[in-house]
Amino acid sequence: MKLVSTLILLFFTLLISAQTHQKIYDMIDAVSAERIKNDIETLVNFGTRNTFSDTLSNTRGIGAARRWIKLQFETISNNCNDCIEVFYQKDFVTKEGNHRVPHDAWIVNVIAIQKGTKYPNSYIIISGDIDSRASNTMDFKTDAPGANDNASGMAGTIEAARVLSNYKFEHNIVYVGLSGEEQGLFGGQGLAHYAKNHNWTILGVLNNDMIGNIQGVDGVIDNRSFRIFSEPVPANEPEETRKLRRFYGGEVDGNSRQLARYIHKTTNTYMPEMNPKMIYRLDRFGRGGHHRPFNDLGYPAVRIMETHENYIRQHQDVREEHGVKYGDVLEHVNFEYTKKLTAVNTISLVSLASAPPPPENVAIGGIVEPSVKLQWDQVDGAKGYKIYWRDTTSATWDYSRYVGDVSKFTLEGIVIDNYFFGVSSVSEDGFESMVVFPNSIIR
Repeated sequence: MKLVSTLILLFFTLLISAQTHQKIYDMIDAVSAERIKNDIETLVNFGTRNTFSDTLSNTRGIGAARRWIKLQFETISNNCNDCIEVFYQKDFVTKEGNHRVPHDAWIVNVIAIQKGTKYPNSYIIISGDIDSRASNTMDFKTDAPGANDNASGMAGTIEAARVLSNYKFEHNIVYVGLSGEEQGLFGGQGLAHYAKNHNWTILGVLNNDMIGNIQGVDGVIDNRSFRIFSEPVPANEPEETRKLRRFYGGEVDGNSRQLARYIHKTTNTYMPEMNPKMIYRLDRFGRGGHHRPFNDLGYPAVRIMETHENYIRQHQDVREEHGVKYGDVLEHVNFEYTKKLTAVNTISLVSLASAPPPPENVAIGGIVEPSVKLQWDQVDGAKGYKIYWRDTTSATWDYSRYVGDVSKFTLEGIVIDNYFFGVSSVSEDGFESMVVFPNSIIR
């Protein structure tokens, strides 16, 4: 009987370690560069999408842009029998105390929620920014096409909705157009607080900000790599957790870093032609993006973007000086590359939305022993669990073992001092949650 159980466990281990899903390849193929191009062109044609630009015109300004985005989500929902709830979420900002705010205004986000089938309070978010800017962020009248920054990310978000709305998932997927990014991350702050006030459990936030440029200001042309920015540990973690880390490790193992590793692994599995680069920073040096407000509240959130930026095509009035063309215009966007990064987002969303919730209360022990003990609280929907470990200097989870439907396991012959460890939940068809780093010690 014991031999039979061992053989069954071995079968599931081999199945899960080798398994890929055809529907994910189908989704990659379904992403359309032509639709993305058309959406970026439409957004560019609104002239400027500065957060404080015209809200009444049907052809120019932030108002026309957000109404058009809302219409796209509503059309997608109509095509999937109203599977997506679409609405505005807004907050009021004032000029007083905000040096990048030229006048009082509503910061309006466009939210589209594809309802999950099993976990009504569990959400995965993909976002792009609606707004654009000229050289002077206070100038809300000058043309600011914002083709790459960030019509590319917004178009990718809409396209992900088109593709994924043809399927059902256990968790909710949220497609978001955020405003006010260039003035102080106002849209992200508004949605993050909305999520907290509504007690959302957020499994991950994928912020797409500039996913269309392949020719960097450094002269490098690269359409195969992209960056995943993530902070090391949550900004609001308890002091006791911080103190424990000093002795037990985990300085680079917060929930956002695990999300970055998850995207890295999913990309390598399904799109090996791409080269994901995990950047161990919250964001680019001295700069910010709309994932940060979620990080501030402890949610796992990352920024996905091109590897080689071109600064003369960002935050610039459209002009030519000394033979150099400035401006974020349509001709500089590579639509095939934007398609690839949209697919990266799509397969990461699918994998998370198809997996059980991550295990809870993961604990570890094994001080002065030739083995490692792990235990965790089992979660609804998990067929089994998988233990991961890696060298303490490795960026990725390099070793793993599927251990079945148990709540504790001992890895014999492995010394705890030499590795870091984590646990993921696994569904019946092999989809995995993010890895959870132990948050307590087995005494």
